[in-house]
Amino acid sequence: MSGISIVAEIKGFEQVLKKYKHIFAFEPSELMSTLGALGESQTRRRISDEKTAPDGTAWQPNTQGTSILVESGQHLLSSVAWTSSATEAEWGATWEHAHVHQEGMVIVPKNAGALVFELAGRTIHAKSATIPARAFVGISTDNEAEIMDVLSDYFGVVQ
Repeated sequence: MSGISIVAEIKGFEQVLKKYKHIFAFEPSELMSTLGALGESQTRRRISDEKTAPDGTAWQPNTQGTSILVESGQHLLSSVAWTSSATEAEWGATWEHAHVHQEGMVIVPKNAGALVFELAGRTIHAKSATIPARAFVGISTDNEAEIMDVLSDYFGVVQ
């Protein structure tokens, strides 16, 4: 059996390895946990304070002029959560109707000729109701910068 063997001697390589050892020997679960918690915090801030989609688009105002996505029982805000493993961090909302706010929806009656609901003290009859998308899960430019800061701090890298 024939083959090729290459041997290289690099002076000072031990010092380089020692200097950057923390990059090669880090605990990924800890980092993913940090990123998951940060993503949850960013999502909560977007809902309660920023009121814009991750792409920076302002949410369409609601008809009552109240605080969007936190008006009724705070279901959405209280359901924002994160989870992580050694390979990933994930965050979003666990509330069963969260997707309606993220993606938008047209609601139509199932078994009647019209939807009937109360709005601002009036009874409304409508063939459909459109809930516009108000995306709250995602990574904005500012969120990305925060994540990069965490990664830089974690690995001791100066940007």
